[in-house]
Amino acid sequence: MDRGFKEVMKIGFIGFGKLGQPCGEVIASKGHDVVAYDVREVDTKIEMRSTIQETVEDREIVFVAVPTPHDPAYDGREPTSHLPPKDFDYEIVKQVLSEADKHMNKNQLLVLISTVLPGTVRREFIHLINNPKFVYNPYLIAMGTVGWDMINPEMVMIGTENGETSPEAGFLKSFYESIMENNPRYVIGTWDECECIKVFYNTFISAKIGLVNMIQDVAEKQGNINVDVVARALRDSTQRIMGPSYMKPGMGDGGACHPRDNIALRYMAHKLHLGYDLFATIMDARDKQALNMAYAILNEGQDVFFTSDSYKPHVDYVEGSYSLLVQYFVRDRGGNVVDKIEDASVVVKVHESDYIDPQYEGVVFDPWRTHKGINTIHYGNTRDVEA
Repeated sequence: MDRGFKEVMKIGFIGFGKLGQPCGEVIASKGHDVVAYDVREVDTKIEMRSTIQETVEDREIVFVAVPTPHDPAYDGREPTSHLPPKDFDYEIVKQVLSEADKHMNKNQLLVLISTVLPGTVRREFIHLINNPKFVYNPYLIAMGTVGWDMINPEMVMIGTENGETSPEAGFLKSFYESIMENNPRYVIGTWDECECIKVFYNTFISAKIGLVNMIQDVAEKQGNINVDVVARALRDSTQRIMGPSYMKPGMGDGGACHPRDNIALRYMAHKLHLGYDLFATIMDARDKQALNMAYAILNEGQDVFFTSDSYKPHVDYVEGSYSLLVQYFVRDRGGNVVDKIEDASVVVKVHESDYIDPQYEGVVFDPWRTHKGINTIHYGNTRDVEA
């Protein structure tokens, strides 16, 4: 994008429904020239154009805000847990991107804001886009407050092919900075990373609601519990629960309390006849994550040295140790856990603070992605950038 940011931008929206319309109208309220296209008649003061071609051909930024629907059976008004897993339907997005591409050029920016699963842009869409510049830019909004949420976001995600701040990403960021009413964080990542942030942001909310509502079920079944007392105590626990703690992916959950508490709560869930067992799912995920890590380690070599057996740094406790769980799966899948680093073909950095000589010439398997060495596997980073 070789043009500087202008006071009045020509903006187009393809898709002017529950997402596109509030966003387009709030951008227009900031003084920009907005036009839109939708397959339906829309009650709006924004100029509606009759084709995608007319909507994009004189625009500087074109936002694609069309739906990626599920089958209506999956919308949550009726039970869904018995239904088979199913991806979103991307046909509308594909049709729109293909048509828009025909009538745009390299001086225009095409911005997709529709929700998709990680990997979709790279796998399904990017080959359809040849003429305009492109970024993936999903929104964190809630129905009923879409317009306000758009200009008062917690963060703005801008996805590019390699996760770098491309000229088009910088151009879009400058545009947003001119209309925002707050000072949000800007996260520049790959298309895949921004897809991931969007859907996992929503899933974190779902998990949080599901867990706190489980306390409500326990209160009803067990008795002598006011769920609000429990929920407030947890909500106000900002050191470890409602803060940044435990948001560094690495080795899994361990210790003398966490695994055993979840196992005991499994017993409680069955005893109280809750009808579901979230704790079993948590423990199954813990096992499977350790198994996945063991497979990744064995891909690098069969003789494995672990820098620690303890469940956390600077203590001798091994109860509930995740390191020992991974070691179990390494042995179970045919590998050897060795006692001396000189006998190893792979060294696993168990704790982020564990020291491994940067000049060590063997493979260092680092799930914390902090070791700087000759031959290092940064588990969980599948693009070559600083975390």
